[in-house]
Amino acid sequence: MSKKPILSLWAFPTRAWTIKKETRAPQAAAAIHTDFEKNFIRADVVNWKKLIEAGGWVNAKQKGLIRSEGKEYIVQDGDVLIIKHSA
Repeated sequence: MSKKPILSLWAFPTRAWTIKKETRAPQAAAAIHTDFEKNFIRADVVNWKKLIEAGGWVNAKQKGLIRSEGKEYIVQDGDVLIIKHSA
């Protein structure tokens, strides 16, 4: 598959967008809103399976499963990202 879906889960309503494979984090963020790409600082990232196994974001962070990635990070299938940006 040359495209993969991304979701916004902390917004209402939850919505899915698609991004191409090999998309860097800022460009993936732009699928949600172009200001996210323009003002991108970093992305906090965890695989969705690890997130579920940990019992949520807070537990995953406490277990050291969340990693901080910069502008060159290529979004992987199954990634859950929190985009950090200045606005």
